[in-house]
Amino acid sequence: MLVLSCARPVYPTLSLSPSRPKCTAIRSSLSNVHPFVPEVAKAADSLSSEFRGVDNLVACNSSRVLKAFQNARVGSHHFAGCTGYGHDEAGGREALDQAFAEIVGAESAIVRSQFFSGTHAITCALFAFLRPGDELLAVAGAPYDTLEEVIGKRDSHGLGSLKDFGVMYRELPLAEDGGLDWDVLTGALRPYTKCALIQRSCGYSWRRSLSVEEIGRAIKIIKMQNPNCLVMVDNCYGEFVESIEPPMVGADLIAGSLIKNPGGTVAPCGGYVAGRKKWVDAAAARLSAPGLGVDCGSTPGDIMRAFFQGLFLAPQMVGEAIKGTFLVAEVMASKGYKVQPLPRVPRSDTVQAVQLGNRELLLAFCEAVQRSSPIGSFTKPVAGTTPGYASEVIFADGTFIDGSTSELSCDGPLREPYAVFCQGGTHWTQWGLVLGDVLKSL
Repeated sequence: MLVLSCARPVYPTLSLSPSRPKCTAIRSSLSNVHPFVPEVAKAADSLSSEFRGVDNLVACNSSRVLKAFQNARVGSHHFAGCTGYGHDEAGGREALDQAFAEIVGAESAIVRSQFFSGTHAITCALFAFLRPGDELLAVAGAPYDTLEEVIGKRDSHGLGSLKDFGVMYRELPLAEDGGLDWDVLTGALRPYTKCALIQRSCGYSWRRSLSVEEIGRAIKIIKMQNPNCLVMVDNCYGEFVESIEPPMVGADLIAGSLIKNPGGTVAPCGGYVAGRKKWVDAAAARLSAPGLGVDCGSTPGDIMRAFFQGLFLAPQMVGEAIKGTFLVAEVMASKGYKVQPLPRVPRSDTVQAVQLGNRELLLAFCEAVQRSSPIGSFTKPVAGTTPGYASEVIFADGTFIDGSTSELSCDGPLREPYAVFCQGGTHWTQWGLVLGDVLKSL
């Protein structure tokens, strides 16, 4: 009997019986037609216990999602869309917000197609908190590149960054091990520090992603110094990677993208903000306008169905992406490349970084991934400038939804240490196939 535990997965050892008569014929017929190159096949065979732990996590998170859908009484009528102002919407927005809030342990949530990226949703959350004279403190090192102009760390040319509105900014360096510097954080808050920003994922930094347990510890330290300081968590790539989410450990707001984890590879666009109701309402006012609230905005019916279906499938899709990170780490580490996270350690996001060391290998890796993609396999990714990014970036994203990183994809900035960041995949075997071409190309 399989016993399910919703605690952080430990990935127990799995013992496989050497003799399974019913499988013998199947194994024999496939023995000469293995789809993976030998290095990948060996790695996949060695990861059975890790994969079993991920399946346990998927079951726990799927149970939580199902319960939330049932409590929100989701029905097919909620898939109907709306036009114009969106006032005649059939209750889908309310049901989706209710289900999402319960899933992440928040008082309230706003899940909308009008958020066109995770950066957009995070920006609305930050502007909900901050006013002239306040300070924003980034406690996990430098934020993701696309937030630099939002904050004003990089010049936004007067287009309305937080700095333009008189918001001060400070960031705490990471500890030598790539995690939070707990000693520095203990004395970092000032009376005018209004918001602490915690980026859960590694972004484009060579560092560990943060577990929800670590985020909870940081929140306690922050609130002890300044109870009025609000905590905003950039939750991108972290949803459903553990059995709990940041609002369950005290985060005031979280924000992210629906073409990442919570969209389940199905949502075609959108983002979310969730947390304390007062601040969700304030973020909604930033998305729309003060006084309009959350009950406005048109959403086509096909998008509403995709939002519900994607959210329901998200735990399974995230589980496959996690398995993919295990496989990428195992294979690339065996070839002598530095990887982050290390092979076989529990994951806190769906990103696997591989340090390639030079521009040519980074380009070759991304070109191989593009060749192995279902969409645009005949194209060659080219590094270039992208809005919001400080460095040249190369993207390999042969995805059905443009820019979807819940689907198999990889990217990286053309700068030291020339690391590629791999994420997504509707099934881990996609990465198994891709890695064969990657190994031939490096």
